Amino acid sequence: MSLPTTTVEVPTTARGRDLRRNEGHNRERQLPHPRGAEPAPDLTYPDSDGQPMADNTLQFEWIVTIKSGLEALFSHRDDVFVAGDLLWYPVQGRPDLRRAPDALVAFGRPRGYRGSYRQWEEGGIAPQVVFEVLSPGNRLMEMARKFEFYDEYGVEEYYLYDPEEGVLLGWQRVDGMLRVIEPMQGWVSPHLGIRFELVEGELQLLRPDGERFLTYLELLQQRDQERERADALAAKLREIGVDPDTVLSPRTPR
Repeated sequence: MSLPTTTVEVPTTARGRDLRRNEGHNRERQLPHPRGAEPAPDLTYPDSDGQPMADNTLQFEWIVTIKSGLEALFSHRDDVFVAGDLLWYPVQGRPDLRRAPDALVAFGRPRGYRGSYRQWEEGGIAPQVVFEVLSPGNRLMEMARKFEFYDEYGVEEYYLYDPEEGVLLGWQRVDGMLRVIEPMQGWVSPHLGIRFELVEGELQLLRPDGERFLTYLELLQQRDQERERADALAAKLREIGVDPDTVLSPRTPR
C-alpha cells in the first residue's frame, strides 16, 4: 500500500495544536506522569509488541540498510544511540504509550544494548530522528497515529519512505510542530548530515563524504572487489621482483 502525497498533512484538531504549542515541546526535560497518579513500581514495559519487524523482503532490506548505515555513520561517537524496531516508551507509568520506529537516532545517549527505549531512563531525551519504511500492510490510519505520536513526543525529524511506490516524505519540527519538508529531493538532515536523493524512485542516502548507504550485499561485493584489486597489485609487484609484503604491509612506527 502506498501513501499518496495528498496525505502528508496528517489531520490534527485545532485544540490539539493549541495544546502542543502551549506545552512548548521541550522534550529535553523529564516527561510528566499522568496527573494525579504516580507510576506503579510493578508495571511492565514489554520489549516486544508481537508485531513482525517487516511485512516483506523489500521493507526488511531497507530497514536494515538505513539502521546499519546510521550505525556506521556514528560509529566514532559514543554519545549517539541508533536502533531499529525498538519499542520507545516516552512516559513512565504508561506502558500503553509506545511505538517502534523502523529506525531511530538519539543524540546525547550512550551506545549499548537496550530491550526498549524508556525515556525516563535516558535523561528524558526523546529520539531526535526516526525513520519509517512503508509496506503494503501499513494502513493509513496506523501511519496517521504514528505521525501524531512522533509529533506529540518530541521527534525533531521524521522520514517516511515507500520503496514500492518510490515516494519519500519528511517532516521537521518548526515552532513546536512537525511540518512538511519541501522539497525532499536534495534535503540535508540537520541532525544526521546525510543527503536524501530519489533516483528513478529509489532512495539514496548520502553520507557527508558523498558515499552512499550500502546494503549488506553491496558491502560484501565492495570488500571482494577491494581484495581482488589488492591481489592483482601484489601479482604485478612479484612480476617485477618486488615482495608485495614489504610494500603493501603497514609500516612499523619508528
